Amino acid sequence: MTERPGNDLKEQIQLTAVDEFLAWGKEHSLFYLLFATACCGIELMQAGGPRYDLDRLGMIPRATPRQADLMIVAGTITHKMASRVRTLWEQMTEPRWVVSMGSCANAGGPFSKWSYSVLNGIDKYVPVDIYIPGCPPRPEALIDGVMALRERVKRYRTTGERAAEPHIVTVGNQAFGGHGCAVPLDRGPTT
Repeated sequence: MTERPGNDLKEQIQLTAVDEFLAWGKEHSLFYLLFATACCGIELMQAGGPRYDLDRLGMIPRATPRQADLMIVAGTITHKMASRVRTLWEQMTEPRWVVSMGSCANAGGPFSKWSYSVLNGIDKYVPVDIYIPGCPPRPEALIDGVMALRERVKRYRTTGERAAEPHIVTVGNQAFGGHGCAVPLDRGPTT
């Protein structure tokens, strides 16, 4: 805060760098592309619903890739669909981020062994920043992945470098926040 002599504290002006303000806005407003192909899409919808409410984290769903900077690949991707995913990714704004949600998007899931048409991991077509394992992963795991992605966005805006290694969410089956606390997931009576 820059003080000018003669003004009261309530009349002061707070100055900040415009770049810092815009970077803070990018970190706290990840607009994700509405894109789900299988059962993980139900968990993505649950995370956006009233119980988990991704909107409070600044994550607003967008229906067009030109307004999105985050792609959450939720569900099975076939070889035929993979080129379309790549096209959508190329149309997204820079910097763009990718979260691979669920076993099918990560590695083909249970279909990879017996189906010729399922892609064994979306990372063959687009670079993935965060992997969220599970079949299907819980909304808490998605929120943990988003928090890890926020750290990457913050590091990117500070240093201008992207992390080369993707992050793998490992504590998604714990209570909200994944901090290993002793709060059970079920909210029922404890008698």
